[in-house]
Amino acid sequence: MKYDVILAGVGGQGVLSLAAIIARGAMLDGLQVKQSEVHGMAQRGGAVQAHLRLADHAIASDLVALGSADMILGLEPLESLRYLHYLNPRGIVVSASEPLKNIPDYPAPAELYRRLQELPDRRLIDAEELARRAGCARATNMVMVGAASGSLPVRRESLLRAMEEMFAAKGPAVVEANLEAFRLGAEEERG
Repeated sequence: MKYDVILAGVGGQGVLSLAAIIARGAMLDGLQVKQSEVHGMAQRGGAVQAHLRLADHAIASDLVALGSADMILGLEPLESLRYLHYLNPRGIVVSASEPLKNIPDYPAPAELYRRLQELPDRRLIDAEELARRAGCARATNMVMVGAASGSLPVRRESLLRAMEEMFAAKGPAVVEANLEAFRLGAEEERG
């Protein structure tokens, strides 16, 4: 088994945390993990992407080849579309629906939604609303982990444990808000 993910977003949205949760959950399940460094502008507002490779055997490279990603997990629609050339024909795009207009010529959201709706396998998630409902508006990335969880080869229990570990130092209220964000995202994923 091999499963390749491209994570896409904008600086400040939590792409690193998103990748770390999935990677740690996969390791808890005994999978091999390779993760690239984040590419793009590390500052708030710049485009960011990372490669995450999961397998039940040794992985040689940390980079996902063009046309071979099983999933694009995007924290905003334009960034989700930017990396479609990595997606394999049977792959899925799981994207937050809220645009983050970080450039002057940002496309009309209706056009982005139309392009995403044309994809054979995609999920658009109102991550901001779900994060607010969970009690932590900054937890949109954890909503997206939940929304992607049914397609990832990682047990949900392992993803939840990875989240608990990551947020433990921030206190129980932060842990619970992020776990709830995950649960709400997972409910959206199930439809």
